[in-house]
Amino acid sequence: MLLDRSGRRYPLDEPRWRGDDGSPLLVEPLPGITRGEVDPAVRSQWRYAAALPLPLEPVTLGEGLTPLLPHRVDDVDLGLKLEWFSPTASFKDRGSSVMLSVLRAQGVPAILEDSSGNGGSSVAAYAAAAGIAATILVPESTSPAKIRQSRAHGATVDLVPGSRQATADEAVRRSAGVFYASHNWHPFFLQGTKLLAYEIWEDLGFAAPDAVVLPCGAGSLVLGCHLGFGELLVAGAIDRRPRLLVAQPRRCSPLVAAFEAGSAAVAPAAWPRTIAEGTAIAQPVRDREVLAAVRASGGTMVAVPEEEIGPATLELARRGLYAEPTSAQVVPAVRAFRDRGALHPGERVVAVLTGSGLKAADAVAELLQAGSTEQAVP
Repeated sequence: MLLDRSGRRYPLDEPRWRGDDGSPLLVEPLPGITRGEVDPAVRSQWRYAAALPLPLEPVTLGEGLTPLLPHRVDDVDLGLKLEWFSPTASFKDRGSSVMLSVLRAQGVPAILEDSSGNGGSSVAAYAAAAGIAATILVPESTSPAKIRQSRAHGATVDLVPGSRQATADEAVRRSAGVFYASHNWHPFFLQGTKLLAYEIWEDLGFAAPDAVVLPCGAGSLVLGCHLGFGELLVAGAIDRRPRLLVAQPRRCSPLVAAFEAGSAAVAPAAWPRTIAEGTAIAQPVRDREVLAAVRASGGTMVAVPEEEIGPATLELARRGLYAEPTSAQVVPAVRAFRDRGALHPGERVVAVLTGSGLKAADAVAELLQAGSTEQAVP
């Protein structure tokens, strides 16, 4: 069953993206799976299909099984989970695969999605694979590469003036006429992102890390890890939750502000533009759940200064890792968490790089140009 915030229950097979009370939906708590229920013959995240709440015929493009690369940030050893190895070059494919599998099974013929880029291009790809028509709303400031990708998959892409929040508001308005398959609202998107936790568990020899460092906008990655590791704990497959250490860009850090204030929800506020466009969400739909998840894990949050995000992007690139700025903010976040004592020597730490620098080519070009200009100044 699905649950809204008021506790009302809804059938799993009903096409629905929010509760009657207007709140986001979650799948009722599940028992999780153990090592013996992983299907090693399946070379995608669908090897963990037994952890999903209902059987599905997958809409899959081979998502999952991304590398976990040993890496060092100053004196911190960690594993980088390279999610740009996903079919559309971002972690969003995990959620899109499961969500579109459900919508195809429910007979939904056409969908609407809103996105700052990666979510839209991912939903467009999986809608194409499912034979479902897709319309994607994006802020007019979205990276052109992400817009082109969505259109190449056959989706209709409409540019919305104003902020990322304005795009989300427009999508809700249009949802009266077409099913809203939002990666931020739809409960089965989280059922896909939770499989990242199962994969990290398997990557580490069926063990939990001590901490996971994550970039966060709306929080689907945070909630996915919360759900996945929580299920593994219930199943007895791990003996503790990893701490969720969450980064947002300081220029758009509503969840960090709420966390540091001890609040249960985000306060409305205006935020300036950030280079980390994928995390520029001023009013996250699942703010209460994200804040509760970080606190339940014993984790914490940090707002990354804008002037540290660009250099981190180039720092990774000059070590062979071409991450978009949204992802690269985890590097200064690791340093901040270490300095705060949230990371400890000898711990097993995983940091997630969510998307490829190829998805933000214009932003990277600006960083390179700025670097060249600085070097030319005597």
